[in-house]
Amino acid sequence: MKKSDSFSPRVIIITGASRGIGKAMAEKYAGNGDFVALVADQKEELEETAVLLKEGENCLVLHGDLADGDFLKQVVENTLAKWGRIDVLVNNAAWRTLETLRTISLENWEKTLKICLTAPVFLSKLVAANMEKNGIKGVIIHVSSIMADRAGGTSPAYVASKGALLSITYEMAALYGPSGIRVTAICPGNVHTTMSQDFTDSKGENISSDLVRDMENLTPLQRSATPEEIANGVFWLSSEEAAFVTGTSLVIDGGFTHNFSSYKNKHSQFPKEF
Repeated sequence: MKKSDSFSPRVIIITGASRGIGKAMAEKYAGNGDFVALVADQKEELEETAVLLKEGENCLVLHGDLADGDFLKQVVENTLAKWGRIDVLVNNAAWRTLETLRTISLENWEKTLKICLTAPVFLSKLVAANMEKNGIKGVIIHVSSIMADRAGGTSPAYVASKGALLSITYEMAALYGPSGIRVTAICPGNVHTTMSQDFTDSKGENISSDLVRDMENLTPLQRSATPEEIANGVFWLSSEEAAFVTGTSLVIDGGFTHNFSSYKNKHSQFPKEF
C-alpha cells in the first residue's frame, strides 16, 4: 500500500508477537512506519523480535501472561502512556494442547479459553473503550482458524475458542460499528510456524511433517502459507482499502476449506488431469 503525503503512523498492538504470524505482522507494520506494541509471554523471543525491527522508539515490548486480567490493563495503559492512542488491535496469541475431549483436563480447557478467547475479548473491550473515548475509528482483528469450521477431534478447547472468536467478531462489529470501529477476523489454513511442528504419534515421535504433507495434499495450491502471507491479509484488513469491511472473516487457506478430496485421490481417478 503506497503511503500518501499525509501519512501519519498508527499505533498497533499485536499479541503473540514473538514468533510466527505475530512476528511477521510486527515486521509488516513496522516496515510501514507504524508504532508497534509487541505482546507475548516469551520474553527472550519478544526482545529478539524488537531488535529485528530496528525501530527504536517505534517499538514497545510488553511481556506478560494474557490469562492475567491485570496484564491486559497494563498492555493498554503502557501503550497509551507511550503513544497516547491505539488505532489497531490484532488478537493473535494462542495456546493449546493436542488431546481429545475424552482426556482433556479442566485446567487445560480453561487455560486455552483464557488465552484464545477471554483475553482477546477483554483486551478488545479495553481498547474499544479508549477508541470510543477519543473518537478513533479503529480496527480490531481476531486471528481465528479454519478449524473453527473444520474440526479434527484432537484439540477441543482450541476449536471451541476459534469458533467463538468468529461469533464475538460479529457481536463486536454490531456493537462498535456506530462508533466507526471495525471488527473482523482472519482464518488461516496451515501455516509454517512452530505450532505446526509439535504433532506426535502414540509413541511420542514427531509426525508433523507427515501431517503437513497430508494437509498440503488437500490444498489446491499444494502448499502451506508463510507467516508473511497471513500478515499481508491482516495488514489489508486494517487499512483504509478495507474501510467498509466489518463483521466478517477473511479465509486464507490456499483453497483447503472448499476442496473435497486429496490430490492423491484425484490423481488416481484422473491421472492426466491431476
